[in-house]
This record gives sequence, structure tokens and C-alpha cells, in this order.
Amino acid sequence: MTIFTVLLCLIPYAGVLGFLQVKWLRCRLTDEYVWTNAEGHIETKNSYREAVLQFDNSGNSALLSDSITFLVGASKVDMRKFVEGPVDQLQCDIHRYSKGMSRVRWPSLGGTGHDIWFTCTLRHTAGLFNITSFLRVTPATTMSAHQPDFLSWLTIGVKEKISASAVMVLMTRSPSVRVGLQKETTLHCQFAVDHKVPHLTVEWHLQRHGERRTKLFSYSSSSGQTEGSGVAVKGIAGGDASLTVPLTKVSSEGTYVCSVRVPPLDGSVDIALHIIEPPDVSLTTKEEQIPSVVCEANGFYPLDVEIDLFKETSSGQRPEKLGNVLHSSHLQHHDGTHSVAAFVRLRPSPQDSGCAIYSCRVSHVSLQGLYIHKSIISPGCWTWIHLTLPGLLCLIFVIIIFRGESFLLCGHNH
Repeated sequence: MTIFTVLLCLIPYAGVLGFLQVKWLRCRLTDEYVWTNAEGHIETKNSYREAVLQFDNSGNSALLSDSITFLVGASKVDMRKFVEGPVDQLQCDIHRYSKGMSRVRWPSLGGTGHDIWFTCTLRHTAGLFNITSFLRVTPATTMSAHQPDFLSWLTIGVKEKISASAVMVLMTRSPSVRVGLQKETTLHCQFAVDHKVPHLTVEWHLQRHGERRTKLFSYSSSSGQTEGSGVAVKGIAGGDASLTVPLTKVSSEGTYVCSVRVPPLDGSVDIALHIIEPPDVSLTTKEEQIPSVVCEANGFYPLDVEIDLFKETSSGQRPEKLGNVLHSSHLQHHDGTHSVAAFVRLRPSPQDSGCAIYSCRVSHVSLQGLYIHKSIISPGCWTWIHLTLPGLLCLIFVIIIFRGESFLLCGHNH
């Protein structure tokens, strides 16, 4: 192995080591005020507050004394171990987490049935990963066993210092996936807990737009039962719950939800799968009573596509975008892809030589801002080329200099 290869392998690892040196992050705390109104109904009001996530021992002082500070001690599920990339591309959000009426104790050292919970989510702004960590806070007083925990949540002061322990982390490195048809793709889902898990449930669901959620896979460590497919059960013990989607179809598109339950916690990450299939473009002429140039875009997904037609009639001039373009209705194929055609009737004006180059430009989301270009010589060019030596020379010039896709016109000089 070369030194260069070793360095390339160490680059991601160096990024993780670098983030482990980070002492604090600015976060947004979504605080919830929950109460029972006069009619006995529960009401909730959210407020957004500035907070700091500080990776330090609980006994230490806050680095920013004028802010709400969550002091998170060292843990084998330290969320910093899963982060890659610079800190300035991270978005940090902290939320309260409710167990409802459950008083199940977290199994690791120090856990009680009255613990208060928060979630801290780090999102990479370029979509490289989403990481959620569950933070356990032991309150000074116990909560009532006869009402939901959110009615006994602690009030957080303006400069509150909250000591918390990170006990579980759930993440994906594929928050949004774009894939073509008939492709196999893997949706990443990874988790870690701070103790050996005796009771663990992993599930995958697919939520399509406007439809009910469909269960794709489930596994229970306590019963050993598995339903569905796509997840390697052996990998779950090591924290890998990734799902393989085989031979994608249009119906594969949707939001995939990876859920991991370790009582009393239930976490999930959403992964958006987008089916993207580029169009197959062709440009032809049709010899009818009124000849036409037809640009077809076939087999694309999703539906939206833009087709522009251009005409060039004088050498050296910019091509003219045509405004008299007609479009066919969209055709949907059995595989869910679409086709559409744009065409223009050829009605040469007295100023035209009857020879032009028509070009078709197609844009689609699958092309990521690029275009597909096709060009064709109008039928009138061939008659003109047979009659004139300059026309023949011009055709040779087109083929040699602008072979392939071009906007060049074969012009006629009298």
C-alpha cells in the first residue's frame, strides 16, 4: 500500500478525530409548555430558545454562562464519534422527549423510572448525515406515577445548567437518496446504546405520498422473530440496521423510516428515496404535407420536463428559440415513466434558403442543471446541397467542425 493510499484512508478518520476535540456547539432548544386547561384537555405551547451543547463533565462550569447549557459527559455513544465534516456545516436542535405514562428504568448505571429525556439532533446542511442522541437527565424530585411525564417536566431557566448523559444514538448517512430505475440501493441506518441490549426492536416502514404506511421489515431480539427482508439480521447486533432496496421501481419512491426501540426509548430516522430516470432524447423530421421537426423525450421520471426548439438560418448567428412549438400529451408507460414530444411545422419564409439546422434542448431534474442537446439539418438542406457546390462544402464544414450536436447553420450566399 502506498503512502498516498494511506493518507486517503486517514482523511475521514482525521475528520472524526477533529470533531472529537470540539467542546461545544450552539443549538436551538424547542421548549414545550404543557398544561391541562379548564375543560380537562391538554394544551401545548412551543417556544424556541438559544442553548449550548457542551461536551464536558457535569461538575464543570458552563463555557457560556449567559446561555442554557446542556453538559454532556463522556460516553461510548458520544455523538461526536459519528460526525464527519466541518462544524460550520452542522445544525443542532434539542427537543424534549416524552415517555408518556411509562416508568421503565433505563438499564444502564444511574437510570431511574423518573428520568427526564431530551433528544439532540445534528444535521449536516449538505445532507451528509442526520444524527440523533438521547440525553438522560435525573431530576431532583420524582414525578407522579398517575400522570404523563410531560406534566411534570422541569422548568428551564434562562441560564440553566443541565447535566445529561448520552445513552443512545441513531443516525443515517443517507438522509436523501436519488437512484434510477432497476437499481439496487442501500439506505443507511446505524445505532448504538450504552449497554448490552436485552430487548431491542428494529423496524422499517415505507410512507408513500397519500397512502398508509407499509411495514417492510421487523426484528425483535427478545423473541428472535423476523418479518420481511432487506436487513442483515447478523448486522443488527453490531448496530447496523441498514435496508437494501432491490431493483427499484417508481413505486419504490417515498419516505423510508428506520425505527429502533430500546425501552423506554423509541427513535427513528427518515430517509427520502427519490426515483430519478433521465430522458432518452431523439430529434427527427417528418415528411408530411407540411413537414415538421419532432423532438421526443422518452422514459423519464419524474414527470416534469422542459423541451425547447431552436432554429439557425445564418452562419455565425445565434440560434433563434422558436415560439410556435406544439406539444403532445404526456404518455405514461407500464413502468411509471413518461414520454412527451415537442414539434414545429416547417413553413419557410421567402427570406429563407430552405436550409436550416434545428436543435432540441431538453432539461430534466435527473440532469442536475445540465441539458441534452440534439441537432438535425432540415429537409430543405438536402435539395439545396444537391444543387449547389457551396452547399456541399458547407455540409462538409458542418460535419468536420461541428460533428455531433451543433447549432451551426448551413447558409447560402448568392
